[in-house]
Amino acid sequence: PSVPSRHGAGKAEDTFKTSPFHLDLWFYFTLQNWVLDFGRPIAMIILPLEWFPLNKPSAGDYFHMAYNVITPFLLLKLIERSPKTLPRSMVYVSIITFVMGASIHLVGDSVNHRLIFSGYQHHLSVRENPIIRNLKPETLIDSFELLYYYDEYLGHSMWYIPFFLILFIYFTGCFTPAAGQSRMPLAALLLVGPSSLYYWYLVTEGQIFILYIFTFFAMMALVMHQRRKGLVLDSNGLFLFLSFIITLLLIAAWVGWLWNDKILRKKYPGVIYIPEPWAFYTLHMNNLHAAK
Repeated sequence: PSVPSRHGAGKAEDTFKTSPFHLDLWFYFTLQNWVLDFGRPIAMIILPLEWFPLNKPSAGDYFHMAYNVITPFLLLKLIERSPKTLPRSMVYVSIITFVMGASIHLVGDSVNHRLIFSGYQHHLSVRENPIIRNLKPETLIDSFELLYYYDEYLGHSMWYIPFFLILFIYFTGCFTPAAGQSRMPLAALLLVGPSSLYYWYLVTEGQIFILYIFTFFAMMALVMHQRRKGLVLDSNGLFLFLSFIITLLLIAAWVGWLWNDKILRKKYPGVIYIPEPWAFYTLHMNNLHAAK
C-alpha cells in the first residue's frame, strides 16, 4: 500500500517542481537553428561551386542533414528536462513525423535552391519562371510543381506542425506556483533576440503563420487558464513565450515594410500576405548586386 501512495505523492510533487533555466539547451538550440537552418542556403551560395558540383549534395544539404539529426535530439533533451510528466507517445510520434518531414524537405529544397544557379527566380511561381516555362515536354513542368509541393507544402507541414507541437507540449510543463521563479536570468534575456529573429525567419520563409499564430494563441490561453489556478510561467516558459511575442512584432514590421510591393503581392495573393525573405532577396538584393 505504501508504494502506490509514494508514487502518487511523487506525481503531485512532480507537478510543482521547477526547472532552472536551460541555458545550455536553449543556446545550442538557437545556435544550430541559425547555423544549420538559416545558414544552409547562404553556405550553398557563397562557397565555390567547384567544391560542390550541381549534381552532388551542396554544403547546404550537409547542413540540413546535420539539422535533421541535432534538432530532434535537442527537442527530446528539452522534453526530458520538463518538470512535468509529458505524453510520451505524442512526443515520439511528433519527433518521427518531424524527421520524416524535414528529410522530405531536404531533397526538395536541395533541388529548388540549386535551380538558382540556372536562373530560377523564387519571387515567381513555378510556371511563371522563364527556365521552367519553356520546358519540353510540358509534363516536365508538372514534375517541377510536384517537387515544389514536396518542398514547400508537404515537407513544411510534416516538419513544422510536430516542431511547434513539441514546443507547446514542453510549454505546458513550464508553470510554477512560486512567483519568485517567474523571472528570466540575464543569459535568457540575451538569447531572446536571436531566438525571436530565428522564429521570424522560420514563420516567414516557411509560410507557416497560421500554425505559429494558433500555437501562440494556445500558449496565451494556457497562461490565462493557469493563472486562475495561481500558477505562473517559470524562466523557461517566459523565454519561449517572450520569443513568440517578439516574433509577432517582427512579422508585423516585415509585412508593413513590404505592404506595397506589387511583385511580391502577386506571388502571395491570399488574405494573409507574408513574403518569404528569400523571395525578397532574389527580387531586390540580386538586382542590387547585378547593378554593381
